[in-house]
Amino acid sequence: MVDVWEVEIPSLTGAKKRRAYVYLPEDYDDTEEKRYPVMYMFDGHNLFSDSEATYGKSWGLSDYLNKTNTQVIIAAVECNHEGNERLSEYSPVDFTFKNGEKIKGKGKKYMDWLVTTFKPYIDENLRTLPDRAHTAIAGSSMGGLMTLYALAKYNKYFSRGAALSPSLWAFGTNLAEFIQKSSFAKDTVLYMDYGSKEFDKGGIAKSNFCTAATSLIQKGVNLTARIVADGTHSEASWERQIPVFMQVLGYSPEK
Repeated sequence: MVDVWEVEIPSLTGAKKRRAYVYLPEDYDDTEEKRYPVMYMFDGHNLFSDSEATYGKSWGLSDYLNKTNTQVIIAAVECNHEGNERLSEYSPVDFTFKNGEKIKGKGKKYMDWLVTTFKPYIDENLRTLPDRAHTAIAGSSMGGLMTLYALAKYNKYFSRGAALSPSLWAFGTNLAEFIQKSSFAKDTVLYMDYGSKEFDKGGIAKSNFCTAATSLIQKGVNLTARIVADGTHSEASWERQIPVFMQVLGYSPEK
């Protein structure tokens, strides 16, 4: 079951509303006592329904979770669709986009809202396991970048995360330094991948992935790094990775 409602992020878009989504396991209403871990995700509009997905193809996440009876709540908010505001809200650093536009990183404001407003709301209104050990974060592309940022700078809230095709290029030459200056608890778990066809485009994607993986391992992160054969930068490709990263993060099927 996926519930949809509207939220505001005052520090970013004032009173303008955007959709929030929460997936509840099929057995959620069977008892009033059972509590569930929560995974917070980015780009909520792309997760569940093809009709709402930006490019007409979603992750089909609720279909997988229902089929496998995976016991986790998913809480997600749609991105800012205005201009390049998604890039801004989903980046912790300023950077220059490929078209030359200067992007102001507002990722800290977004994460501050998530951990001080959105997460408390979810924990208050749903039967969650609110502690760090049972709280994860995940996303793809810029959402993958934010996952890495969240684990690095908001580690007291999140013990695990999944960063699919993360936009590591936004850090420029500061990627290794950013990771090295971050603090990760010893039990931090991260799944990180890239599609092999994403490397075919050239650029620095491959070196960034290697730099991130090496730096994260040196920091003691329990990292699972994968190159997905024939993987692309798309929802269809990320959907195929759901069983893998769910298992890495400890959310095993119960059917």
